[in-house]
Amino acid sequence: MLDLNGSGLFTPERIQGIGPHEFRRDVQRLMSRLGFRVIDVDGSGDRGADLVCTKGEEVWIIQSKYKKSITGTCNDDALDQALNALHEFNAHHAIVASSGVPSKSMVERLSSLTATGISVGFWGLDSLRKFWHDAPESTVWSLRDYQSVAVTQIENDLELTGRALLFLATGLGKTVVAGEVIRRFINQYPDKNVLVLAHTVELIQQLMASLISMMPKRVNSQLLSGDDKPRLVTGLTVATNLSVLPYIEKGYAPDLVVVDECHHVGGDNTYAQVLASLSGEHRILGVTATPWRTDKFDIRNAFGPPSYECGIAEGMALGYLAEVDYRLFCDNIDWEQVPELSRNEYTIKDLNRKLFIPQRDEQIIAALLDAWTSTSRPRGVVFCQSISHAKYLHGFLSRYEFWQAAEILHSQLLRSDRMRVLADFRVGRCPLILAVDILNEGVDVPDVNIICFARVTHSRKIFMQQLGRGLRIADDKTHVLVLDFVADVRRMFELHELGRSIESEREEIQYDKQIIFTDERAITLIEKWIEDSGDLATAHDEYRLNFPETTAP
Repeated sequence: MLDLNGSGLFTPERIQGIGPHEFRRDVQRLMSRLGFRVIDVDGSGDRGADLVCTKGEEVWIIQSKYKKSITGTCNDDALDQALNALHEFNAHHAIVASSGVPSKSMVERLSSLTATGISVGFWGLDSLRKFWHDAPESTVWSLRDYQSVAVTQIENDLELTGRALLFLATGLGKTVVAGEVIRRFINQYPDKNVLVLAHTVELIQQLMASLISMMPKRVNSQLLSGDDKPRLVTGLTVATNLSVLPYIEKGYAPDLVVVDECHHVGGDNTYAQVLASLSGEHRILGVTATPWRTDKFDIRNAFGPPSYECGIAEGMALGYLAEVDYRLFCDNIDWEQVPELSRNEYTIKDLNRKLFIPQRDEQIIAALLDAWTSTSRPRGVVFCQSISHAKYLHGFLSRYEFWQAAEILHSQLLRSDRMRVLADFRVGRCPLILAVDILNEGVDVPDVNIICFARVTHSRKIFMQQLGRGLRIADDKTHVLVLDFVADVRRMFELHELGRSIESEREEIQYDKQIIFTDERAITLIEKWIEDSGDLATAHDEYRLNFPETTAP
């Protein structure tokens, strides 16, 4: 394992053996060690920023310029890009970080800009090496009681069987638990290698940003993706499942493999191919907040029985997830249809279409407005049906002064634009995000205290992931208010069962949570359906359901 402690990082010897991507990762590692949350935005349309770093309410952007020779000149174009990023990302500080030296012109411009109050600077190798040397050895954190138990049980299973599985609801710190397992493994076996897998580039970048601050400074680390192809994969490697296969085929054999969001592992997909290709003795840990799959594959086939699990209800009861005020708007049930529906057997898809009257956007906006004006320091996410739906709602909401800084977030935006929105949201400049098929996995904004489901989410997994955006606890956050405009009998079932789980936990632990059906008559329907089907949460659209024999109220 490459020794990077003390002056090992940002040395001339290391600089000559790496490239621009690895240099940028080194700068990212430094910023993470200094307490920043770092987003890598490098790529087409990055608007001059390579790294966007947030700490508290401040935003820093880093323009990374690699020079193989430490005497190589860093020209004014780097400064121009940094200044452009300073404006585009509404940042407080802009830094050009380079393995070379600034040109004479850049030095003069930096002096002039600083004199006018613009916060822009240049970090050369000497500065970078000093910052790294002075940075703390690792992030100081303490595990919660249940996290300590989880780590111990995972280590025991890895030692006994070589397999372990962690189910931990969103907001309970599954990355912290996995990171502690990795940290202890590396400390115990300093010459062994660890591989962390995830299915998207954005996820592995977020994982790297979290994990590298938890590792000892001596540990080498690298990202492995379509754009990042390091020559050495020693120490900690964080990779996409697709990018790691060529390395395994060439003999890479990690000693510990951690699969994040392991519910994506299937019977014959790329993950299965990766796991089957691993040779030698190795240990495998799967980590997920949502273990359910739409097919019949059971992830326990790959990872064994759960070493530790803690769901939403238990997390709430223990006080490690935010209190929930859940408003399930089921007053759009067409009760006049109930007698006719009771005489037929319908698929869930048909039942949803016949039973629910579409909610009007005006009703959704009115409920959101009422919630916003009655919440202290509101920060919210609205999950929309489509991009056009999000744009429509945004146009309506932006008429209100407190929503004029609201932003739309969807997968078709340039990556740099998505990262800018997230940075603004994290530091509080953007109060509300209207999201479309994004913000499900890997996004942590604890201050969110209002969630609005303005769309139908048929997937149990996606629903739980989206709900998790508001469950994290934070200072000055008393609870999360959820507005759910339901139009799916499976959602009604899911919330009914979650409410029962919380009530069960409440019998042992004093904890006041509430999930309110705005029309309590719907509870009767759900309880009748449960008698018929047992579990509706994972039922598919074509599942046929016997409608309860009841009459319209």
